[in-house]
Amino acid sequence: MADNTNNDHINAPIVIIGGGAGGLELATKLGRYYKKRQQRVVLVDQNRTHIWKPLLHEVAAGALDSEIDGVDYLAIAHKNGFTFQLGTMIDLNRESKTAYLAPLIDDAQQLVLEKRELNYSKLIFALGSITNDFGTEGAAQNCIFLDSPKSAQNFHTLLLNEFLKLQDDTSKDTLEISIVGAGATGVELSAELYKTTELLKTYGYTHLHNYRLKVRIIESGPRLLPALPERIANSTQIELEKLGVEIILNTFVTKVEATGLHTKDGNFIKSNISVWAAGIKAPEFLQGLAGLETNKINQLVVNQDLITTLDDSIYAIGDCAHCIMPDGSKVPPRAQSAHQMASNVFTNIKNAEQGKELKPYLYVDYGSLVSLSTYSTIGSLMGNMTKGSMFIEGRLARIVYISLYRMHQMVIFGKAKTLLIMLVNKLNKRLRPNLKLH
Repeated sequence: MADNTNNDHINAPIVIIGGGAGGLELATKLGRYYKKRQQRVVLVDQNRTHIWKPLLHEVAAGALDSEIDGVDYLAIAHKNGFTFQLGTMIDLNRESKTAYLAPLIDDAQQLVLEKRELNYSKLIFALGSITNDFGTEGAAQNCIFLDSPKSAQNFHTLLLNEFLKLQDDTSKDTLEISIVGAGATGVELSAELYKTTELLKTYGYTHLHNYRLKVRIIESGPRLLPALPERIANSTQIELEKLGVEIILNTFVTKVEATGLHTKDGNFIKSNISVWAAGIKAPEFLQGLAGLETNKINQLVVNQDLITTLDDSIYAIGDCAHCIMPDGSKVPPRAQSAHQMASNVFTNIKNAEQGKELKPYLYVDYGSLVSLSTYSTIGSLMGNMTKGSMFIEGRLARIVYISLYRMHQMVIFGKAKTLLIMLVNKLNKRLRPNLKLH
């Protein structure tokens, strides 16, 4: 392992690339810890605001307004003692400990900032993941990937336009939406779409009915939610089929067109809107970046201290990290993994500063939950209290599901402000529309 320590970078900032669940939590903790010290902390993200990624399907369906519910990075940085830089990392020089940010271009294609350099003492990649279309022909051009608030909002605008067409033309039978992939994103989005239809009826879309919306989930495997326990998958399938979701299993999509999807068995599935949610990978630019070790889906390979295998000043956490546990299992790409990794790196940065031994990261599975809008929530809890796995559903499961997001907010805002946010949200339910209508 290369030791890149040099005196020129003793006072260089700790740089975090990516402000998702793990990156923002780590920046907040480090910012507070170093707030009255010389050590600076810099967070870099290509977006100005943060939305918790597990909620992007709600942005897409209109249940959440990213413009109102998003967290402003600059405001959080100011409050918690770190610096935010808007930008996208494109290169790395490990010898000089320099990260390079791409030129910043606005929506009118005008140059805002030239290419920038950021020196670092420690570099933490927390970039999350993007959708993996596995090179399927036409998928990139004809499918929506729910990777960011912008893509989720684009889907929402397209959805509203399609509902307008349906409302205006009563002779048109149905709006057909195909979701490729039966993981949590695809499953939760399908339920939210039926809720959106119900809510639009209350806002004057009198011709809309659930039978005029046809949502299909297409999965190459034998069941829904392949990463979760089978009991959760079976219960989820029952609930989705009650709503009217058509579930097509053991089916490979080989080509996507604007009007639908071709399958390996020769069938064509008609679709007005297609969403690809079938797999993940880390951003492409990480592949072989500055000679760092990566796996086949671009994730940075790390040891149990979450330090990259070839450079002890570079860490990776969350979905962009390939981390193997002592039992040989791979840490799954979940929000709870990113949260735990952020806490572990925070502890180890302090330990290293104080000359203490680093604490190996050990993933703890606290269970899995799937939210089917307001219809149902299904999942399992794991831990010492349950002595294994406990299946839960309904109101209790919904409370636990929401509490995961509240935990994320408490790290960022603190307990007092999170309680105020919860109060404001209750008031907004009476003051604001139940659905984003634009």
